[in-house]
Amino acid sequence: MAKLREKVHAEYEQIENLLNEMPGPEKLPYLSFLELAGVATLLHNFYNGVENILKQCLYAENIPVPSGNSWHKDLLVTSVENSILSQDTILRLGEYLAFRHFFVHAYALDLYADKMESLVKNVKVVFGEFQQEINAFLQKYS
Repeated sequence: MAKLREKVHAEYEQIENLLNEMPGPEKLPYLSFLELAGVATLLHNFYNGVENILKQCLYAENIPVPSGNSWHKDLLVTSVENSILSQDTILRLGEYLAFRHFFVHAYALDLYADKMESLVKNVKVVFGEFQQEINAFLQKYS
């Protein structure tokens, strides 16, 4: 399962690169509309990377990836049910899932710095917690 590790670490690298581009939350109120849309895209990409990793973990375990209208939420639930992530972590990731849904279905004109502040402020911590749990899961493939 070295291939799983490689895929996960490639996703980690992409996520780390985009988080390095993320401005601090204190800068959000001063960003232009286009810059704020860029931050929203980075948050969306962060969550997509998380989902990519979770799907790879399920594939490795021969667990079907959820489908249907609620597959994004079901992916988190399935990850807890199969001891990939903890309930605490999926609760924190749930905020990014909610933002992902908003980002995909809303107009960019509806983006507001104050609504994204906590997501930007916490994204590196949430990613660190996520990485710890995924790394623990990957130990069984050592």
